[in-house]
Amino acid sequence: MKRQSGIDAGAPAVHSSGPEQRVLRAGFIPLMDASILIAAAEMGFAAAEGLKLDLVRDVSWANVRDRLAFRQFDIAHMLSPMPIASMLDLGSNPSPTITPFSLGRGGNAITLSLRLFERMKAVADLTEDASAIDHAWALAAVLGAMRENGEQPPTFGMTYPFSSHNYEFRYWLAAGGVDPDRDVKLVVVPPPLTSDALAAGAIDGFCVGAPWNMVAYERGGGRIVAAKQDIWPSAPEKVVGMRPDWAATNADTVSRLIIALDKAARWCDQQANHDHLAEMLASPRYILAPGDIIRRVLAGEFSLDAFGHHRLIRDYFVFHRQAANFPQANQALWIYSQMIRWGQVDFSPENSARAQSAYRADLYQTALGDAAQVPDPANLLPGASADDRFMDDRIFDPSRMQDYIAGFKVRAGARLPRTPTED
Repeated sequence: MKRQSGIDAGAPAVHSSGPEQRVLRAGFIPLMDASILIAAAEMGFAAAEGLKLDLVRDVSWANVRDRLAFRQFDIAHMLSPMPIASMLDLGSNPSPTITPFSLGRGGNAITLSLRLFERMKAVADLTEDASAIDHAWALAAVLGAMRENGEQPPTFGMTYPFSSHNYEFRYWLAAGGVDPDRDVKLVVVPPPLTSDALAAGAIDGFCVGAPWNMVAYERGGGRIVAAKQDIWPSAPEKVVGMRPDWAATNADTVSRLIIALDKAARWCDQQANHDHLAEMLASPRYILAPGDIIRRVLAGEFSLDAFGHHRLIRDYFVFHRQAANFPQANQALWIYSQMIRWGQVDFSPENSARAQSAYRADLYQTALGDAAQVPDPANLLPGASADDRFMDDRIFDPSRMQDYIAGFKVRAGARLPRTPTED
């Protein structure tokens, strides 16, 4: 395949007069969805493209955001909503950020404390195969009882206000009739600290990426009640973020990087490579978690409780297949719709355009040419295909954004009677 380079008209017209940067300082959070970046560095895919990835482990998404903005990082492992938020000037330090490459799908789950889960079982018939919505309804019933008893609402952790975890947690809660801004307290907890916070009783549950849900179970403190696949199977999870001016100045480097990441993603998707991948991820340099847990999570194998109940989630991680690396505009717009739903930003055509501008499919396609995996045109509307259903069976049509948001009975500004099945 012949390499192409160049930045489309969507990026600033800035070009380097000297050699392009080939050593890239890349920030990451110790999560399994950093696998593609780690494999690109460790397995020689970056080196084959003339690049060196200097991977720097960080502790929080706010740190990653700021260090990219202040040029301590050239690229970064980022939450899929973070570039969109940056283009909408949201957050404490917004700085223009784009992504030309998604790091795959899957990996998130919602874990509740065993104490809270036992209360849910006491008010609802939660069988071993209870669904995510069954669990949400049971939680709503417990919250109703807590209000009647004058108890304080539970505190739940998520990783960042502009995160898939925040929007997925809220989507799950609201589908059960729970108002995330009124019925519970949501706080930010860095991913590696969620299991510790649950064990200490500082939080009553969390939504976070792998492997920290399984770590909480192994410590005997948590029960997984929903996975990302239950809420929206093809939701983008993490992306590679970069500053648009840096991308324009280093156009050929960006293309080389995308080619290296594409090869790494294909490697990570091969089950035969998962033992080796798990060994790399378990290293203190990367995730510092038990390798056997990482290997089981890669296979989608979950222990749910101390009674031997298990769940196998097909495609819990998809690193490359199903066009998982393609930065889709409609997915960016769905994320934007949730920002509107929860009162983070207003709707406007201008904001819609800014949200879309964060996801640079043109750079992805330019780099990969005929090797680019492009989504099936029949599946471009999130929720429309049989294997891409939202948990409430809604279909997202970005051309009807305002109607879509208004259709949610639980949303910012909507204060309706609480019933377990109203959303």
